[in-house]
Amino acid sequence: MPQLIFINLPVADLPKSIAFYEAVGATRNPMFSDDTAACMVVSDVIHVMLLTHDKWRTFTDRQIPDAHASAQVMLCLSHTSREAVDAVVKQAGDAGGRVDPNATQDYGFMISRSYADPDGHIWEVMWMDPAAASAGPEAFAADATAA
Repeated sequence: MPQLIFINLPVADLPKSIAFYEAVGATRNPMFSDDTAACMVVSDVIHVMLLTHDKWRTFTDRQIPDAHASAQVMLCLSHTSREAVDAVVKQAGDAGGRVDPNATQDYGFMISRSYADPDGHIWEVMWMDPAAASAGPEAFAADATAA
């Protein structure tokens, strides 16, 4: 079995959050979902666990920060093209998310944009040219400026 990642996020409105994550391409796994939590499958190895605040508090006694005002993590997902990055950011905006809470970074061989979900959790979405991924961005950037 491959190593999996489960990203746990506290959410204020579980049905609204489920709808948002479905709009940006995740699917709900009903076997690991109930009225307090939803397992949203992003890929074969990436899952986002949306937890009501009451459910979240069963795992930790730490305060739930207001992700609209502060950030503890920034989650990043790669996509297959620049167009896919733009499409998922648009889907997030259409679903009620905040588009580009962080500035777009475009290096030619790589682009990253971002969106915030309804609870303010920031997701960065990025694409990198496969040649840059293989050779390393410094080598690719040097080749691009020499041409």
